[in-house]
Amino acid sequence: MINLFEYQNKVDIQDSFEGLEGFLDEIWNSREKNSFYSKNGNDKIESQRFLQFIHKSNELKSNKYVGVIHYEGNKINLLPKIFFDSEKDYSTNEVNQIQNHILWWLSYCRKIKFPNYQTSLGSAKSDFFEVLIYLFSKYTRELLNSSIYQQYEEVNRELSFIKGRLNTNEYINENLSKGKWHKLNCSYDAFVFDNEFNRIIKFVTTLLFNVTSSQDNKKNLREILFILDEVSDERATAEQCSRISFNPMFGEFETVRDYCQLFLTNCISFDYKNDLKLFAFLLPMEYVFEDFIFGFIDKELEKVTAKAQRSDTYLDEGKAFNLKPDLWLKTEHTSLIADTKYKIVYSDEKDPKKGISQNDLYQMLAYAVRFEVDEIILFYPNTIKQGQEEETELTIKDALANGKEISIRAFQLPIINRALLETDLEVKTDLSDLFESTRQELISKIEKILVPTMYIKS
Repeated sequence: MINLFEYQNKVDIQDSFEGLEGFLDEIWNSREKNSFYSKNGNDKIESQRFLQFIHKSNELKSNKYVGVIHYEGNKINLLPKIFFDSEKDYSTNEVNQIQNHILWWLSYCRKIKFPNYQTSLGSAKSDFFEVLIYLFSKYTRELLNSSIYQQYEEVNRELSFIKGRLNTNEYINENLSKGKWHKLNCSYDAFVFDNEFNRIIKFVTTLLFNVTSSQDNKKNLREILFILDEVSDERATAEQCSRISFNPMFGEFETVRDYCQLFLTNCISFDYKNDLKLFAFLLPMEYVFEDFIFGFIDKELEKVTAKAQRSDTYLDEGKAFNLKPDLWLKTEHTSLIADTKYKIVYSDEKDPKKGISQNDLYQMLAYAVRFEVDEIILFYPNTIKQGQEEETELTIKDALANGKEISIRAFQLPIINRALLETDLEVKTDLSDLFESTRQELISKIEKILVPTMYIKS
């Protein structure tokens, strides 16, 4: 098992990694073009951006993705950079607890389709990806044992009587011309078990069954495949999931759909002669952080109304440059803009800028001018190496607005449970229980940041 932290540590490229870069290049070019991989023009880049292969030193380094890669019997954990400590040798338990942080962050995400359904984490030996499979397989198996999803779909069949509508052209070309006049080519709606959604479930289940090493997961997935035995085997995409909606009678299946979409959006695989050579589940951490902060504020702070990525304002009159702040926060007395920056800051005491980039400040100033607000907040994550969260406040005078003062405040948010990293992973533990203290700490921190806005300003 290899642990790589985003842009931080490097490991030697092993002989067993031969062909990995080529596989990743091929997968990168055939990947599903979703918003995660196409931002910043990445959809035009032909070489993969999952891992860095440094050929001069024969070393491997990770990029901005977190998750897990399985290749030819090797497992590579890609971990968030905010947990990296060069002086530390991470145990399996610590890696599992880091991955539990990712699960907790995902539980608040909205754009990254993480299902609302939560349950215990399962075996203490489970890692991040195995826990996701466990949550999906347990919920889906229990649901399918009590309820079978059927839906109306258009069926085209040859019948001995007319049902629905007769497909005249097909009947003439395929039946009359070939002497099968007694067979009628018809199209009709049927309430079927072998439908698109069940085919998606079966495809995802089969994919996960081939990569999980947990016997509990294999057992649950095997039962799902047994229930769906009569369903056709077809490849599925995340786009298909996004098109599926349910009537209230089948509302519980929305969670299954969201799990399927989560896996299909973020999984990549490569089969060679029906043998799974590579499998990866990867998430772009900057999106996870942005989505987590929005979801957390929206769910946990009742006095704040949060809107994600307001996009109705442009920097120029020609509307060529769209401004998209991460968060538009509205309180009882005022509105302000908040932007999330997944960067390590305050790490160098000698840096007068505290790691906050000049480009970030220029961007915030543009937001303040065009959205006509006098307060901007920057949210950064805390890191494992820093003892406490830092904050910075800058005041900028706008000469074009009669010296109007614009306040830009930068804060680190406590999204890491340090004590948890030193705790053994317990069996049958809920995520909500593991991170209750962190939840309370984060609520308190954000409320302190927004209290002056909520109660002092008028």
